[in-house]
This record gives sequence, C-alpha cells and structure tokens, in this order.
Amino acid sequence: MPSRIPTPIRNFFRLGVSPTSLQFRLTLELVTLSAIGVSAVAFWAGWQMEQNLLSSHKQLLEYVAMRFPEQVEMYSEGKTIEVSLERTIDKLSTSGVSIWVKEPDGKILRKSSGMNMPSIDLVNTISQTAAPVKPTIVQYGDRYLVLCGNPLTVNGMLVGKVYLSQDITSDRNQLTTGIHSLIAIGTLAICLLTIAISQRIRKTLQPLAQMSQIASNVSADDLSAVKLELQQAPDEILGLAIAFNEMTVRLSGAWEQQRQFVGNVSHELRTPLSVVLGYLQSLLRRGDNLNPHQQNAVSTAIAETDRTIRMLQDLLDLARADSGNLHFRHSPVFLNTLVAETIEMSQKVSNRQITMIPATDDIVALADQDRLTQVLINLVDNAIKYSSGSIDLILEQTEDRAIIHVQDRGIGISLEHQNRIFERFYRAQDSSTRSRDGTGLGLAIAKSLIEGMNGKITLRSKPNEGSIFTIALPIWKPSSVSNE
Repeated sequence: MPSRIPTPIRNFFRLGVSPTSLQFRLTLELVTLSAIGVSAVAFWAGWQMEQNLLSSHKQLLEYVAMRFPEQVEMYSEGKTIEVSLERTIDKLSTSGVSIWVKEPDGKILRKSSGMNMPSIDLVNTISQTAAPVKPTIVQYGDRYLVLCGNPLTVNGMLVGKVYLSQDITSDRNQLTTGIHSLIAIGTLAICLLTIAISQRIRKTLQPLAQMSQIASNVSADDLSAVKLELQQAPDEILGLAIAFNEMTVRLSGAWEQQRQFVGNVSHELRTPLSVVLGYLQSLLRRGDNLNPHQQNAVSTAIAETDRTIRMLQDLLDLARADSGNLHFRHSPVFLNTLVAETIEMSQKVSNRQITMIPATDDIVALADQDRLTQVLINLVDNAIKYSSGSIDLILEQTEDRAIIHVQDRGIGISLEHQNRIFERFYRAQDSSTRSRDGTGLGLAIAKSLIEGMNGKITLRSKPNEGSIFTIALPIWKPSSVSNE
C-alpha cells in the first residue's frame, strides 16, 4: 500500500479480510461511492470558493477600468494630462489596486505610489507582455495578480495604455490553505465512513459467518442437533437459516435410514454367507476328485466369501458405533505387555521384523483391551501391506496421555489423501495401493474404536518415507472408573 493512504484505510486492509469475500466487496464498493461523493462535494466547494474570491477582485478592477477614462477627462479641464492622470490614479488606487499609464513609446507617465505599486521590475515585465483587456489572474514568480490593460483615450486623443493590477497572493494562499483543510476533512470523513461501513457490513453478515461455522463443524452424528437460532438477522438471511435447518433435518433422517439399512443388510447377509463359507470349506477338504482348476476356483470363492463376511462384520461394528450400541469395557491396560503380544501375533503370520521401543517405565492406559488389540493389529497389518522394511511400535507417556506410535518405512501417503484416510470406504487411488486387498473400513473402524475409548488417532506421513499412526489414550488412575 502506498504511504499516502490514510492509516485507517491501511488498517482495514490488514484485518485479514479476503479480497474475494462479500464483506470486502461491499465495503470497497460503498467506500468508493462515498469517496466519489465526498470528493465531488469537496471539489465543488473549493471551486466555488475560488470563483467567489476571483469574482470580487475582477469586479473591482472592471469598475476601476471603466471609471478611469471618465475621471481623467473630468480632472483634465484646465489641467495638463499629467496632473489629471496623477489625481485620477491617487483617487482610484485603493484596496490594493495598482495603476500605471505608459505612453506609446514605453515611457511611464504616471503610476501609483506607496505600498500599492508593484516593483519596477514587475511593472516592466507586465508592460512588455500583452496584458489582457478583461481582468485575468496571472502568475509572476510567486505572486498572483489580477491584471488588465486597456488603451487610454482622453478627449478623443490616444494618451497611451493604462494598466491595472491587484495583488491577491495573500488571498490566494488563504484559499489554498482552505482547500487543503477541505481535502483533509474529506479524507478524514472517508476514513470514518470506511470504518463505519466495514463495521456495519460485518455486523450484518455475522449470521452468515455463524452459519458457515456451524456448517463446517457439523458431522453426520449431530445433524439432528444442529439448528440455527437467528432472531435479528435480515429477512433474506432468516429465510436461508430456515432452509438450512430444514436441510439438516432431511439429511439427518436420510443418514439414519442409511445406517439402519447398512446394519440390517449386514446382519441379514452375514448368516447365509457364513453357511456358504462352511460348505465351501467342507467341499475343499473333501474334494479329492476335484481337478486343480476346480480346487483353485473353490479356494478363490472361500477367500472372497471370507473377505465379504469380514467386511460385513466391519459394517456391523460401524453401525453399532453410530447408534451408540458399541459398548466398551474400560479397564487398566498394560501397554508394554499388550504391544509385545500384538507383535508376537503379527510375526506369526508374516516374516517381517517388528520392533517395540518401550518407554522407561510401564505404561498403564484406561482402555478396552480387546478393542485396542483389534486396532493395533489393523495398523500393523496395514504397515506390513504398504511397506517392505522394519516396523516399529513406540511407547511414550505424557502427563495425562499414553502414546503408541506405529511407524513404517513404506510408500507413505500423500497430503491430499491424509485428510480423508479415516473416511469409510476411502482408499488412495494410485498405482501403489490399487492392487492391495482391503475394504477401506479398517481405519474408519480404528478411529471409531479409539474415540469410543476417549482417545485420538492421528497420522503423519511423507510419500516414499513412510507413515506414523499415533494413538493417544487416557492414562489409568486409581480413581478412574473401570467400567462404563
């Protein structure tokens, strides 16, 4: 911003208001219109002041110029032309008016005396130029003069040329000072208008900001509880708030129906699929008369059926968590022992190196041991799928939190996918993960389970460097409730 912009205006632009926001645009447009209006009034007032000043001086010189030949003729009776000129100049040289008469050959016949008369250099300069017939403002150096020059004829005889001038430098300076004051007042008015308009628009748009904040924080679980209460908002915004409340009610109903549908379908499909899985496993065990192609087909069917059953179980767990029917048995859990057992189970089904980096002391968390084991196995299984190096489980403890880090050195997760990695059915669609097994529900379930234990799960990752999933759980204290 240029330094000449007033401080209030600069402060407004430093408030962090986005140039694309409605508040910024409305403020800018209204301030621009106000500035144009104030500037137009100030310009007109300054112009009017200048015209009034100049008009009064011009009228005086026009009057003197008109009376000068008459006065000379009146005083010329029985007198020489020099005497009549001198008496006329003395009589009319008032109010700062300077008069001098020059003969055609350039000699000055008579001139005003005393303070009224400009310097001889200025007189010579003016005399050598074509002085306007009508009173006109001219500038000589730092002086401003109202000047006119007319031929002087007395009794039908050309005497020379009479010059009339009035120094208005002082009045001009006062006018300039007044115009500067007017500009300063106009600038201050624009600054005050900017602040007033900005505050008023911000207050008017506050309900929209409230709606935006509520909409950004709303989740599927609290749709039914979201309701905008706006009493003093404009009618247009009140209508928008009513539509917003009606929309959340409809979304809440649709979301509840979807959850019930998923739960019911998952429950109804799990039983027949378990029966199908049992028959397929029995067929494979007793399928001595099956050829290799048939055995491979049955094995594939078993694997897919088992995968579908696990996905249905995951959906049931999520449905129970959504409905609040997923119960947790909170109790003291020795994390050192639990993590060591998890590592032992994972190493039995893989040939990967999994290392535990324990804290100095044993860490006891308040959690559901079975649910926490499920989460850890899920995270370790993901680390095995998406990395080829060693995997570390790191234990830490803060003042009120037990921390478990599951760190791998694999392909990592790009930033655009990290924000959605805990969403249901979400899988990063890239060449490194597309072919891997998974339903996209594991991390969503892990998040629900950890949050159900009053904990938090987060992710830090860099592509081609690996990922770190961090679980933070409450520390167990003897006064903690052991069952919920």
